[in-house]
Amino acid sequence: MRTIFLLLVAANLGLLAWSRLGPPLEGPAGDESLRRQMAPEKIRVLGPKDLAGLPPPPKPRPVVESTPKACLEWGGFAVAEAPRGEDALKGFALGDRLGQTRTEETAGWWVYIPPLGSRAAAQKKAAELKNLGIGEFFIVPEEGKLQWAISLGVFSSEESAKKQLDTLKAKGVKSAQTGERETRVTKVWFQVSNPELPLQGKLRDLAQAFPGTELRDCQ
Repeated sequence: MRTIFLLLVAANLGLLAWSRLGPPLEGPAGDESLRRQMAPEKIRVLGPKDLAGLPPPPKPRPVVESTPKACLEWGGFAVAEAPRGEDALKGFALGDRLGQTRTEETAGWWVYIPPLGSRAAAQKKAAELKNLGIGEFFIVPEEGKLQWAISLGVFSSEESAKKQLDTLKAKGVKSAQTGERETRVTKVWFQVSNPELPLQGKLRDLAQAFPGTELRDCQ
């Protein structure tokens, strides 16, 4: 603030001195023009109180830098879920820039409905899920403590599993829960080469609309 005050004082004094000591314009018209432009009787030195009322200078806006990507991939989808992702990408008209790859991953978490006691009970619950618009699930038929449970998705992280659980609960699935379950699964990833910056933004929005998926640099 002191620096601004000193600069303003110097500027006002300089204008005052120039108006009084500077070379006059030639002729009456020049004198009149000079008086109209300078109006030295209206020049005043600003004091601290005047400076205090001035608005603060605008803060510099941060510059957000974005760099083009050579390749982005979106996934990972279970094999049965991959057609949904492929349909969602059709509107982008990617042509030859769209590819697909598969990976074998260890899923440490899953979303499931606990064992229902019998095949009939599991099939009844499956019908309820379809009525709620849930089309992707799997009844566990193998003998053991998880027989007749219903799997609603397997995930590589607890966070992804919880996101899927929140989505299911919002649709009315009340009995689902998350748990640890280590198993090998095949994941499908859609690869997009040379995505321009606007397309990168659209792909990020798309990934957020599909809980349990992510957008990353091609591996």
